Amino acid sequence: MKALNKDIRDAFFDQLYSIAQQDKNVIFLTADMGAFSLAKFKKDLPSQFINMAVAEQNMVSIAAGLSLVDKNVFIYSIIPFTTLRCYEQIKIDICAMNLGVSIIGIGAGLSYASDGPTHHGTSDIALMRLLPEITILNPSNAVTAQACAQIAYKSTSPVYIRLEKGVLPLIDRQKEKDFSSGIFKVREGSDLTIISGGIMLQEAVKVADELKSHSIKAAVLDLYRIKPLNIELLLNLIDKSKIVVTLEENIIQGGIGTVISEVLAEARGDVFLKRIAIPDQHCFETGSREYMRSLYGLDVDSVVSTILDVFSQ
Repeated sequence: MKALNKDIRDAFFDQLYSIAQQDKNVIFLTADMGAFSLAKFKKDLPSQFINMAVAEQNMVSIAAGLSLVDKNVFIYSIIPFTTLRCYEQIKIDICAMNLGVSIIGIGAGLSYASDGPTHHGTSDIALMRLLPEITILNPSNAVTAQACAQIAYKSTSPVYIRLEKGVLPLIDRQKEKDFSSGIFKVREGSDLTIISGGIMLQEAVKVADELKSHSIKAAVLDLYRIKPLNIELLLNLIDKSKIVVTLEENIIQGGIGTVISEVLAEARGDVFLKRIAIPDQHCFETGSREYMRSLYGLDVDSVVSTILDVFSQ
């Protein structure tokens, strides 16, 4: 994949547009949600683009029907509306029949921080990973978003993609050729390992840089495929670490920290795990994303302080 300096959402949709130009069986359904890069999809491929209006549950069931007649279907809405609201339809109509429908959720974590708890994408990982058939992708920038579009297109089973908004910093990953591993080490370090993904990967890198001034060398892993987890590679990458920190903009119950804790409980009893996430409570605060992160101790200074406390113990 070539380097891309563009909005992560546009990178995904531009790649999907290129795919759909070559494959007329690709159908895109949206629940009245748009994006800048979707305008050309709608204009150039009108027979492959359908606005289902604000009827997400119906959209899921129609996607299942289209998949049964050999269409490669992508559905799109804000994360709570395309996952929590549609959970029964996704479970029965898509996953129980193991259909190759791709579910695109926009607004991972606190993307819509100013819109309140109805729009927060902070509990979807816990919910969606309960579905046995599904793959969960969590791209961290335009390059991984582009790769995730290809992965979803080629999959014959359900795929859930958690998308961010905005232009996110690119991280050198020239060693990664096909994005099939699900995990990528973006920083080397011998004192501890920070595991993150999505937009919080950028914060994890900043935290690792700050820890250098405290003579702590932190490795950073990008977990861009949450399910199925590449357990063998994960254990190999953290083989030298006695401390593992998970950093995420999700509720602490059921997210990345829980995923990692399940593996470590069975395979690495000698590792100290610190989960840094949103507390197990509803968030009724509104404000900028930066404000919300500071509220829950997810800003760089707070995370560094938490990790230093771990070391002091």
